[in-house]
Amino acid sequence: MPKYNSLRAAIELLKKVPGQYMETDVPVKPHAEISGIYRYVGAGGTVKRPTKQGPALMFNQVTGHEDARVLIGLLASRERVGLLLGEKPERLGFLLKEAVEHPIRPVVISNAEADCQEVKHFAAEEGFDIRKILPAPTNTPEDAGPYITMGMCYASDVETGESDITIHRLCLQSEDTISMYFVPGARHLGAFREKAEALGRPLPISISIGVDPAIEIAACFEPPTTPIGFNELSVAGAIRNSAVRLTNCLTIEEKCIANAEYVIEGELIPDSYIREDINTNTGKAMPEFPGYTGNANQAVPLIKVKAVTHRENPIMQTCIGPSEEHVNMAGIPTEASIIQMVERAMPGRLQNVYCCSAGGGKYMAVLQFKKRTQSDEGRQRQAALLAFSAFSELKHIFIVDEDVDPFDMNDVLFAMNTRYQGDIDTIFIPGVRCHPLDPSQKMEYNLALRDNGISCKMIFDCTVPYAQKKRFERSKFLEVDYRKWCPEL
Repeated sequence: MPKYNSLRAAIELLKKVPGQYMETDVPVKPHAEISGIYRYVGAGGTVKRPTKQGPALMFNQVTGHEDARVLIGLLASRERVGLLLGEKPERLGFLLKEAVEHPIRPVVISNAEADCQEVKHFAAEEGFDIRKILPAPTNTPEDAGPYITMGMCYASDVETGESDITIHRLCLQSEDTISMYFVPGARHLGAFREKAEALGRPLPISISIGVDPAIEIAACFEPPTTPIGFNELSVAGAIRNSAVRLTNCLTIEEKCIANAEYVIEGELIPDSYIREDINTNTGKAMPEFPGYTGNANQAVPLIKVKAVTHRENPIMQTCIGPSEEHVNMAGIPTEASIIQMVERAMPGRLQNVYCCSAGGGKYMAVLQFKKRTQSDEGRQRQAALLAFSAFSELKHIFIVDEDVDPFDMNDVLFAMNTRYQGDIDTIFIPGVRCHPLDPSQKMEYNLALRDNGISCKMIFDCTVPYAQKKRFERSKFLEVDYRKWCPEL
């Protein structure tokens, strides 16, 4: 397990591993260029081809921001996530499951000890402008504005004091305002905001940017695995076996991540909304995980910024919405949630889970299932139903046997082509709420839908009937140590 708890320490680790990190001193514009470049270097995911997986990339010369750098793609490779979290890539779902089961609560340190407050900018000061302080990129020329895509949003219930952390779509709208998009009914901070608004009270919120990768992954857990009141920072603490360190904000009654590169302090103002593309009028927001650019929301809640603090020579961390980085941040916690749910119901049958790139980490999962006896026949489909319960935004589930690699989509399609018949091995579950960013889940696409965001979920059972396992044994090759002949491999 790596012994570090900051973004900078994570970067130093990657520098020691060939092919995982690179820097460039060639000047770059934050408007569309950073993502345009990284699309070819290492974006992967559902980004329009050509794209590929590659190293994390640091831009050292960002136009208009001489003292700042921008890092993209830190988590855009499952191998790199495994390296950063100290676990084999295929075991990451299990690592996170165990972390949820053994949480370590965050601790609070003094402001004097907090790296994130080395430099301070207050909104009351003349000339304050978050757009000049933060080198937030736009992903495409159509974006509604500069977006913070890797901001750890931290807030607390105004009545109970319970805290939570999530990642949201944040657009810089003016010198001291940021719009914040909430997927309806899907995030705890949304419930906190609604409660505060009903009471006519602002909701203090901190946004920490550039943190330990364990925090970025843990922040993506969702109910029912982490119910409201469960602070996901305790999962990050368990991953590191060391409590996440928080510190008090300077202008609001809230905490932030003490070793973040940047921290934005502000308040979600009650009954204050803005059109997301008010500065560009493009009708577009930013590229989202399904691979399409989302439509600009007509009324998104507004954050009034009180202060920005940061480290000396700070690093702005960002990602491309449809990239492999999103797949890993959203998908690995989902894998952990499915493993936890199924293991409770039927121990020992589920071998592994992969929320693959084609589904952006949210829409599609591959379940590797082992039938141990004839009475296990049918349980594989029950496992898929449990997976849908564990993560409501799933749309498609493929079930494969233990001899199929769930992380190799060619192997999954092999199983589909030789162990699946559409008329008997497809289970349709129509009329179920899914994720609103899927453009096929619109009423104009399917007139039978009662509302946008409703989908027909499907299970593709690509497992061999237990009684016929002998007929489907794969070719058995001689077991040898190939390194005798190919030592360079």
